[in-house]
Amino acid sequence: MAKEKVSEEKLKEMCHSCGIETVWQRYDAQDPHCGFGLLGLCCKNCNLGPCRIDPFEEGAQVGTCGADRDTIAARNLARHTAAGSACHSDHGREIARTLMLYGSGKASSYKIKSEEKLKKVASEYGIKIEGKKNEEIAAELGRAMLEDFGKQEEPPVFIKRAPAKQQKIWEKHNIVPKGIDRPIVETMSRTNMGVDNDYKNLMLGIMKTALADGWAGSMIATEASDILFGSPQALRAKVNLGVLKEDEVNILIHGHVPLLSDVVVTVSQSEEMLKLARENGAKGITVAGICCTANEILVRRGVPVAGNFLQQELAITTGAVEGMIVDLQCIMPGLVKVASCFHTKLFSTHPKAKFPGMEHIEFEEEKALEIARELVKRSIENFPNRDKARVNIPEESMDLIAGFTAENIFYYLGGKYRATYRPLNDAIISGRIRGVVGVVGCDNPKMQSGKSHIQMVKELIKHDVLVVQTGCSALACAKEGLLVPESAKKYAGRGLQEICETVGIPPVLHVGSCVDNTRILIACANMVKEGGIGEGIDELPIAGAAPEWMSEKAIAIGWYFVASGALVVFGSDMPVTGSANVMKYLTKDVEGIVGGKWAFEKDPVKGAHIIIKHIDKKRKALKLSAMMYDREKVKV
Repeated sequence: MAKEKVSEEKLKEMCHSCGIETVWQRYDAQDPHCGFGLLGLCCKNCNLGPCRIDPFEEGAQVGTCGADRDTIAARNLARHTAAGSACHSDHGREIARTLMLYGSGKASSYKIKSEEKLKKVASEYGIKIEGKKNEEIAAELGRAMLEDFGKQEEPPVFIKRAPAKQQKIWEKHNIVPKGIDRPIVETMSRTNMGVDNDYKNLMLGIMKTALADGWAGSMIATEASDILFGSPQALRAKVNLGVLKEDEVNILIHGHVPLLSDVVVTVSQSEEMLKLARENGAKGITVAGICCTANEILVRRGVPVAGNFLQQELAITTGAVEGMIVDLQCIMPGLVKVASCFHTKLFSTHPKAKFPGMEHIEFEEEKALEIARELVKRSIENFPNRDKARVNIPEESMDLIAGFTAENIFYYLGGKYRATYRPLNDAIISGRIRGVVGVVGCDNPKMQSGKSHIQMVKELIKHDVLVVQTGCSALACAKEGLLVPESAKKYAGRGLQEICETVGIPPVLHVGSCVDNTRILIACANMVKEGGIGEGIDELPIAGAAPEWMSEKAIAIGWYFVASGALVVFGSDMPVTGSANVMKYLTKDVEGIVGGKWAFEKDPVKGAHIIIKHIDKKRKALKLSAMMYDREKVKV
């Protein structure tokens, strides 16, 4: 008798019928969410409280200390930004440290896979490379990158990559970050009870903190990862739960930092481990990714992606996962309860991220190969424990193309003999491309569990907007089939379609993991440098969006784009709506300071049209040509 076909929706139904609790049930159980928290009107920063402001102005209008709604909302937002910046920047610190350890001969599991980028970035840091071995350069560069974190009076080196106009704006308003760690500490200090109570001053501190992340901490993570693991090149791969194999050992890697995951992929392909898999009854080994670690090993090694943030529990419920190896960021503690219903072994590996109920095998860079071998071996030996009757792997999978970067995109647009941003700028100037938008961020059950990304992106490319994506947003659109060249003919406007068909690229470009949003910053700076479409990022016909944002990291990312001059559209409000003054600052006042601003719109199609209207306004200010092809009049 043929086995019933399984889909992701069927897995959700199965979980519900079996009493397996997943993120969707836990979300429903939280309803109604705390109204004071949603408005940003609660404060627990000292023991005079917790305090809360009455949104209906019938009760308390200030906290015990006298802090009003503007102060409380701004302080809460500042702390969110500091936490998000710290998380991504610390990712950068770990990669830089590993680069230094490799160069010092203490991390033999790694090697330099992009000598070109090693030397280019080392030169930016003022390191002399003539006559030096790669190891020596790597040690010096890793050390110099780490020094950026602790600087007290000087900005990080990559700040110089920003257009001169942006740097002048930041200097004028005293928001050039000094080091990476210092602005984060300053933000935590100024949000303590009785320190900074001026919401406008708090907002400037927020932007300084976010800039330290975007133009330094996260950028270091991207550049050092390219050096160690290779600069991505466009490649074709598979995405969705259907990449799991019924007759193979399935190992999932989940988290964000690629230091262990890259080595796990190498170990899993060794003859030693493949032989062990066969001895345990499997035909081979499939390693697949979840979340941003998935994107890291996807863009460099073509490793298939099992799913994004919301699919991490569903992957286990397929009954076909022998081991899930996690590091940190976006990992649900609920995994432990789900895994207890199946044979899957969960391994935590990061000293900053332990989970009750998970076996902890701590990762050390100096022993990366040894630890990866142990994790793969333990997963393989779990294969005989699989209950074949409970294996339900959905058939859903989709092709995607990933691996675009700020360095290689012009090769695809203009060819290796015209390696500049001129073709991209010319396409915008001529009106074939309306503009460029980064659609990024998480998938969230509070919104449409990934569908908001798809709806927004389809609407944007329909109106000749080239879309670049990172993180779980890219994976959501990849599952829909938007990240293959063929999607241009089906969904894109005629101008964008012509360009995609001519050079063979999708209308939606996958540029990496969440920290790789810095590639979008670099691309914007390169567009300015190429000329013809503005003197600063604030003049470019570009924007950013996070239709289903979830993490504090998303707030930090949004802020460093706003502070760099971009419009950023979030699909739900940030927790500040209880303060009319703070909301006005975010959506109007800040534009007069740094050139960027926020907008909030739950409907992804309406959000797309907010962006289109903004892009058209920028095009008009630049006196650019009308759109070459208007299939239909855009109502804005």
